[in-house]
Amino acid sequence: MSEEAQRAGLLVRTVAKILDFIIIAAAAEVVPKAGFYAGLAYLLIGDGLFGGRSLGKKLVGIRVVSAVNQRPCSIRDSIIRNSILGAAYLFSRMLWFGWVFVLLVAVFEFIILLGNKDSMRLGDEMAKTLVL
Repeated sequence: MSEEAQRAGLLVRTVAKILDFIIIAAAAEVVPKAGFYAGLAYLLIGDGLFGGRSLGKKLVGIRVVSAVNQRPCSIRDSIIRNSILGAAYLFSRMLWFGWVFVLLVAVFEFIILLGNKDSMRLGDEMAKTLVL
């Protein structure tokens, strides 16, 4: 199978990210202060766990790999690729402005992903990763 045929589609990537955000929201609800930061940590390092699979990605059967050598995403690469989402998550605590920022980041990443011939969002470009 060619590398292009292996790329994860937009729908399956979205479902995986929604599942990850459900996990993050659950952590924040169970232990409000510590859960928020545990959720942030999971958001940042999640793609470097389980051989390049966050729990959401593992559930839907996709993974993040290095675009350079096809090895599973490392913790370092996961932090780089999710730093923009992590910043948005931190801003979400700032009343209405935070949620506007989160929405803008989500729309921006979505537009980048749709317009990229390699199905890479900005975080993937920064970390040089692919979702397969």
